[in-house]
Amino acid sequence: MAEMRTFELKVNGETREITADPAAPLLLVLRNQLGLTGAKFGCGLEQCGACAVLVDGEAVLTCNAAAADFQGRDIVTVEGLAAEGALNAVQQAFILAGAAQCGYCLPGMVVAATALFDANPQPSDDEIKDALASQLCRCGTHARILAALRELRDG
Repeated sequence: MAEMRTFELKVNGETREITADPAAPLLLVLRNQLGLTGAKFGCGLEQCGACAVLVDGEAVLTCNAAAADFQGRDIVTVEGLAAEGALNAVQQAFILAGAAQCGYCLPGMVVAATALFDANPQPSDDEIKDALASQLCRCGTHARILAALRELRDG
């Protein structure tokens, strides 16, 4: 039987008390305990990027990462990117470019791109591709996603 423990996570600017097996994946804690369903379960092997969230400003895959390991860190899910109800620049760029089809991969893509643009507002094409290398678009809109990010960069 799994050992349950209570610990705190800072998610989207709010400290939340969690009771879970410390080894429980952060993805499952976010989705099942906090109701933050933007990050998705895709492959379960950290290969597709659907489970990405920002941790201290960097995109992190959460499907296998133990939730308790994130105590004291700043976790931002795709739901937390919008400030006071206004979408962030990456979210807006994706909408303007029609960069979504099914939308399953989009939260992970938006999180990864946000980490990139927060660190470097003028990334090269290679830097954009590298930032999205851990993200898999299942329905073929990757070209539109790249176009959205180039448009954001080029203004």
